[in-house]
Amino acid sequence: NGVAVRVVNLASWELFDAQPESYRAEVLPSSIPARLAVEQGATIGWHRYVGDAGKVLGVDDFGFSAPGPQLAEHFGFTPERVAAEMTALLEH
Repeated sequence: NGVAVRVVNLASWELFDAQPESYRAEVLPSSIPARLAVEQGATIGWHRYVGDAGKVLGVDDFGFSAPGPQLAEHFGFTPERVAAEMTALLEH
């Protein structure tokens, strides 16, 4: 949609948190408050990285069972949903 975005893979909180503050600020600059974490698991812990203006798209339910594509659709892990969530963040 013509919007510049950054994609950051935060594979290990422990390794990221152990980096110097200057590095962490370069990866997640405070000047970019519109942050969306996409976690196909529990959202707990992600809020410290997205901040007060961000959002976490994740799963805080338990016990669902189905083929992966069906679960992704059910929980909104689709390109369309991620784009819509990011657009909403940018509009605020």
